[in-house]
Amino acid sequence: MNITKGVIPSAKKVVIYGPEGIGKSTCASEFPDPVFCDTEGSTKAMDVSRFDAPEKWEDIFSAVKYVSQNPSCCKTFVLDTADWAEMLCIKYTCEKGGVNGIEDFGYGKGYTYTQENFKKLIDRLDDLIKLDINVVVTAHAKMRKFEQPDEMGAYDRWEMKLSRQVAPMLKEWADLVLFANYKTYVIEDDKTKSKKAQGGKRVMYTTHNPCWDAKNRYGLDDCLPFEYSAIKAIIEGKDNPKPKKTKEKAPEPIKEKEAAPDPKEPEHITKLKALMEKDGIDEDRLILAVASKGGCFTGDKIENLNPEFVQKSLIDKWAGFVKYARKIDTSMEEIPFEP
Repeated sequence: MNITKGVIPSAKKVVIYGPEGIGKSTCASEFPDPVFCDTEGSTKAMDVSRFDAPEKWEDIFSAVKYVSQNPSCCKTFVLDTADWAEMLCIKYTCEKGGVNGIEDFGYGKGYTYTQENFKKLIDRLDDLIKLDINVVVTAHAKMRKFEQPDEMGAYDRWEMKLSRQVAPMLKEWADLVLFANYKTYVIEDDKTKSKKAQGGKRVMYTTHNPCWDAKNRYGLDDCLPFEYSAIKAIIEGKDNPKPKKTKEKAPEPIKEKEAAPDPKEPEHITKLKALMEKDGIDEDRLILAVASKGGCFTGDKIENLNPEFVQKSLIDKWAGFVKYARKIDTSMEEIPFEP
């Protein structure tokens, strides 16, 4: 019996799901050297490599088989999307069973047969992983009323738009299940006291929440920007990179003449910080308010705001901006987006 120790390098099994139009296919296209098995035609406007659109369940297997026999053709295989692939699987199951619809099998047997057939596809995808080819599966999301038997009441939660037999199997198989959505925040009207949700930037959630399914095996932050760059280090072979520990040495005293002077802060940032401190507006609140007004900047720091925008839209109009910024309820910024 052989025992090994340490991290085993491997290709990644990734599931990305979310509302339609949020950019699942675009994100998948940024993985290393991808080839798409496009079941719904979502890549027509994208400059990517793709197989002919599958018209039947066997066509998906043919695409996977081609990649396994020609592993140099790509570094990532993308099944886009799983829910459309499941429809082909259901059609195949019905044809093999000689019935017109999945319910005609009776007693839920049709969905069990579908699960078994879909499991065969997952097994073939695992063959690609063994060849060091990443596999990305995208899926649409749907909302379902969820009731916990041990608690009062119910709530809506996001799930993959798959049958209850296939969805859990796909989640268990994946290394990463990423839920893409719009991060929202709430603004309260001073007069009516009514609250209105406004859409913000696109994000992806990497851990489970009562309102959605997600997971990762690499210690990622709970919420990341919905960009490939946020998981690039994981996908391209640097699993959960951590700084190497070094023996700490006692700091040597720095002579006054050797101390480097702090870089001079831009005047517009100094003025803005003074106004923020005077009126009790923290940086998070200011960034949310700017984002809701369409202000563009790179990163969540006020230093990255356009200087002209800071002067004309914030400093010169500070009294009105403060009133608006105080309406934002930052404690409710992560309520699920509802289409």
